[in-house]
Amino acid sequence: METPDVNKVKIYKGLQKILIAILLMFIGPIIIYSSFKNEGHFMYYPVLIFGCLMCLFSMYLFFMGLRTLVSGFFND
Repeated sequence: METPDVNKVKIYKGLQKILIAILLMFIGPIIIYSSFKNEGHFMYYPVLIFGCLMCLFSMYLFFMGLRTLVSGFFND
């Protein structure tokens, strides 16, 4: 019986990316919510754009982490 070849370094890096993405998935909407609470402020649009970019980056980071994780499991 063969043991599966797993790359532990890739698995660790994939999990690390996923955990950072989950953290950003909570921080991004909080920033967007705080920008909507201060619509009259002069920094409304930059903070709103920053929150939206953070949410988009968290989705990108999550999928890249998932891709790295799968690559580590199947040793591609």
